[in-house]
Amino acid sequence: MLAKGQKINDRYEIVKSIGEGGMANVYLAIDLILDRKVAVKVLRGDLANDEKFIRRFQREAKSVSDLSHPNIVEVYDVGEEDGQYYIVMEYIEGKTLKQLINKRGALTLPEVIDIMTQLTDGLAHAHEAYIIHRDIKPQNIMILDNGLVKITDFGIAMATNATQLTQTNSVMGSVHYLPPEQASGKGSTIKSDIYSLGILMYELITGSVPFKGDNAVEIALKHMKEKIPSVRKQNPLIPQSVENIILKATAKNPRNRYDSVREMHDDLVTALERDNEKKYVYPYPENDIDDTVVVPKVTNNQANKKPDKEIVPAPDDELEETKLIPSKKKSKKPIIIGGIVLGILIILTILYLVFFPRQNDDIKVPDVVGLPIEEAIDEIEKAGFKYTTVEEESAEVEEGLVIRTSPKAGSSRKKGSTVTIYESIGGEYYTLEDLTGEDVNEVKARLELLGIDVTVEKQSVDNPSEYKDKEDIIIDQNPKYNPDEETILEEGDSITLYVPNVVDVYPDMVAEGWTEEDARAFAEEYNIEIDVTYEETDEYEEGKVTYQNRPAGDTIVEGITLRIKVAKKPEDPVDDLLPSDDDKDQNQDNTNTTP
Repeated sequence: MLAKGQKINDRYEIVKSIGEGGMANVYLAIDLILDRKVAVKVLRGDLANDEKFIRRFQREAKSVSDLSHPNIVEVYDVGEEDGQYYIVMEYIEGKTLKQLINKRGALTLPEVIDIMTQLTDGLAHAHEAYIIHRDIKPQNIMILDNGLVKITDFGIAMATNATQLTQTNSVMGSVHYLPPEQASGKGSTIKSDIYSLGILMYELITGSVPFKGDNAVEIALKHMKEKIPSVRKQNPLIPQSVENIILKATAKNPRNRYDSVREMHDDLVTALERDNEKKYVYPYPENDIDDTVVVPKVTNNQANKKPDKEIVPAPDDELEETKLIPSKKKSKKPIIIGGIVLGILIILTILYLVFFPRQNDDIKVPDVVGLPIEEAIDEIEKAGFKYTTVEEESAEVEEGLVIRTSPKAGSSRKKGSTVTIYESIGGEYYTLEDLTGEDVNEVKARLELLGIDVTVEKQSVDNPSEYKDKEDIIIDQNPKYNPDEETILEEGDSITLYVPNVVDVYPDMVAEGWTEEDARAFAEEYNIEIDVTYEETDEYEEGKVTYQNRPAGDTIVEGITLRIKVAKKPEDPVDDLLPSDDDKDQNQDNTNTTP
């Protein structure tokens, strides 16, 4: 944590802390040179020690600093001091969209359209500069008192998403807004941001997110498998044109989504003006959604035909007779002359290209396939191109190396045009961990997302009472975890997880040295009756159980009676010959009454 008055780069003086997160601490500071308030985000935790993350963070943040749009928080500076990496941004006096939703719940329709129109306008500007946000959620959107909306955390969102932070390459961000392709470990595109915008619009209209669950894996699976609930069923006053925007933006299949955020923006602008609009039907199949309607392309002549009826051609004699009118014989002379002229033009064109080559600014795309991403970027820029990067899974190309470029190496393009570099994030795999002690349901769901076959089996335990209410805890696994040897599981591999076979049975109270108090507590816990008798014995310590009528290992059934014997210290025979205290008192009374 930075203290009040502390300076960063001898320029930004910390005023106070204004927020903490998993990736960064946020401070209000004063820019001493320009005398203005700024927000300073300082990376924290393991992120500040991840060299790959830092390079990515700096590069992406610097790219965002070139953006200038009223709906995007402006980035002023990016730097490092004493191992602390920071980003200096425009200071916004307002609240996050999440805070507004938590306070008010569902917003009015005009408010939703206004907010979404601003968001899509700002994000379209970023996309046109080849910048994808990848973590659109209300926590990353500020709203001022005058209603102006600002998108923040571009640099951190992209750098974080690009770094393998977990074994499953999952995104560090709210899973409630996670596109299906990111949930399944695939790369992000502009259509990934469009999906998140659609989920956000749903939340603004209804006051809650569409998919909920007990854990992140469950929610991610819902994004991949379940249809988004209808906002019109929750509020029939919502126009179909508005629901259509959500349906189109949140399609599981990216081909069914908007082609650009600008297109979504244009739909939002006219949404409240479009009456009697029919419900949007996906033109391409959705992923595993049973009742998705696939609309084939239909010609005008087919429009009124029944789809499932076979069309049988009519017999020849029923076809309307067609009159054949003989045509005049055409001269072939114009065709021959035209061919000669065309041939001469082709020859002249070839001669011109040979002796007068075209002078232009075309340059060839360098071959950077197989290079580390940083080196590839340098080569592309040295050649005179701009670049954008896309992450892609590849089992053949090592993580961090270039798979291919578009346009491909050797292609000629104008100087200053953009080359897309495809960076490998490796194949989809899982590095085996020690899974004992984890919840079997969460682990099973996590591994099945990677295509790993998971079998769950029950295993007997020596002390079943210790696993009461812990039936879902993993106690063993196969393959076993070996800290000295890395085990990789890929799609199609199998793993067996073992959970305790917890059957409530009687313990061996005698062998385990149970006391009478232990036995009574046991009976109370399992709601059974207990009958205790005592026997004098020197074989067992006094108070210990010497016998139980229900053998160890028998299943416990509520309401039955457990009979036990408890050791009692035997009385000394000599003590029986001595008069007791009662006898002494009686003899004394007799003496006092003697005449």
